[in-house]
Amino acid sequence: QVQLVESGGGVVQAGGSLRLSCSASGAFGDDYSGYVMGWFRQAPGKAREFVAGIRWSYGRTEYDDSVKGRFTISRDSAKNTVFLQMNELKPEDTAVYYCAAGPYLRDYSQENDYSSWGQGTQVTVSS
Repeated sequence: QVQLVESGGGVVQAGGSLRLSCSASGAFGDDYSGYVMGWFRQAPGKAREFVAGIRWSYGRTEYDDSVKGRFTISRDSAKNTVFLQMNELKPEDTAVYYCAAGPYLRDYSQENDYSSWGQGTQVTVSS
């Protein structure tokens, strides 16, 4: 079972930037090449939604339309860490952000296909 720990959340004014980190551990042989790493978010009173995903092995990325051009997902294989760089933040980006990992996913946005989840980190964007 892969363990995930997020960090980097906080309070920022609209238009500002934050970078979230997700540190992964526990994969067999420390090999994450078969995994898709995703970022999801959940705002108060709303369902959890897909934000971005990346295939660990060759780095193919996908984004929800609401964050395209503003957010960038990346990974550092040497550190087993995935990042979400968030620029031009808006008040509607306020949510708890979760990192997730799932092996051999085809559709990055299907949260039920992810087998491991972090505890979440709060992002608050003030207007």
